[in-house]
Amino acid sequence: MRPHHTAAQHLAGEVPTPVRDATILRALHSRCIAAARWLTRQMENRRSRLALLEMTDEQLKDIGLSRGQAYSEFRRRW
Repeated sequence: MRPHHTAAQHLAGEVPTPVRDATILRALHSRCIAAARWLTRQMENRRSRLALLEMTDEQLKDIGLSRGQAYSEFRRRW
């Protein structure tokens, strides 16, 4: 970038490129972390719901669920 453009950006109140790039990278990193956490929660929910389907009727009764409730929970999405 030419020196006079940098001065014009500074006068216009724009953030210099290195700082702006670092901010964008931090924001991207935060979004990636949030997406990974969301995906982890979804996978855990799916594992739990599959475990409900694998339980016997007696085991479901012990935790206070019926077979129909287990199927309903399995069909739930997000």
